Amino acid sequence: MIIENYQVKGMTCNHCANAVSKEVGAIPGVTDVSVDLSSGSVTVTSDAAVDPERLRAAVDEAGYELVGP
Repeated sequence: MIIENYQVKGMTCNHCANAVSKEVGAIPGVTDVSVDLSSGSVTVTSDAAVDPERLRAAVDEAGYELVGP
């Protein structure tokens, strides 16, 4: 099990958190997604390392921006 934390820019409400959780959770291998709106952090639990470009694309699809690499 791998747990990674990411920063996502632009989330302001529960709808935002749900949209990010849905898109990131659809990535194969992801088993859990937890969003902390106050800090803008997203914690992803997965069976194997998540491809950063796939993660960036999922966050982008939800309408937000992944901060950093």
